[in-house]
Amino acid sequence: MADQLWLLRHGDAEPHGTRDDFDRLLTARGEAQSRNAGVALKSAGISFSAVVTSPRVRARDTALLACEALGGKPVVHEALSGGFSGGQALALVGPEHGGRVLIVGHEPDFSSIVHELTGARIDMKKGGVAGIRLGPAPELIVLLRPRELAAMAGEPRP
Repeated sequence: MADQLWLLRHGDAEPHGTRDDFDRLLTARGEAQSRNAGVALKSAGISFSAVVTSPRVRARDTALLACEALGGKPVVHEALSGGFSGGQALALVGPEHGGRVLIVGHEPDFSSIVHELTGARIDMKKGGVAGIRLGPAPELIVLLRPRELAAMAGEPRP
């Protein structure tokens, strides 16, 4: 299997100003988006050698909820808190994890990573997923919005 990098943007969260940005919680919709992402990926037969998450509460909780279906335990990676680059993302798929890695984090980092690695310009929705096949010419292999993940999970749109 070629190495793959998968990105899951955190689910819908409390509005800015509700509390310190680091501590913002997922809304009920964000919780559903997170669970649907995990169920959808599992139902598509996609498994991960590692799940790595931002320490911010909304991302960490998204990772935990997705892992209810995916299995495993997310590993917190401080650098994912903000300003994360394509090079840093590639390092996570290196020898420590290899295979297929899911990273849970934030915008605008994820759209920038997809563009940096593949040249594609995307709009990464909250609770959305992007998959990148790595190698000599990395390519975007999938971009799923929350409503598509919900349909794959057999749930109504969150």
